[in-house]
Amino acid sequence: MQEQSYAKHAKFVPMFHFVLFGIIALTFIGSFVNLWQSLGDHERIYNASLISAISAALVLLFAFTRTFSMGVQDRAIRAEENLRHFALTGKLLDPRLSIKQIVGLRFASDAEFAELARKAAEGSMPQDEIKKSVKNWRADHDRV
Repeated sequence: MQEQSYAKHAKFVPMFHFVLFGIIALTFIGSFVNLWQSLGDHERIYNASLISAISAALVLLFAFTRTFSMGVQDRAIRAEENLRHFALTGKLLDPRLSIKQIVGLRFASDAEFAELARKAAEGSMPQDEIKKSVKNWRADHDRV
């Protein structure tokens, strides 16, 4: 596997993020152009409306597919990082930490994790700043 760093940790699946999204976006636009052109034609309006509704559903499905899977992973990451913090310090993570901050902390090595978690909670560090503060990057190849 390719080594991860702040610059190279985002995961893109070209067939999903570019090809599928492009097909869905073009279908969505084309269906509404077709619906607009069919407004005066009573023979075509039903089919054009149905295709537009299906393409709108595809856009929503594409968005929810990503949102729901990321939500489940965020919950798992929160549990994993809470356990890791407890194993390292004997205490649970600070409740002031947001899920985004905890997701950012997952890249910190064990040596810097507890201190970075404390700084993040006290200073309300955003996720991106937390990731940039990591000195010894801990790769996460399982994120979808």
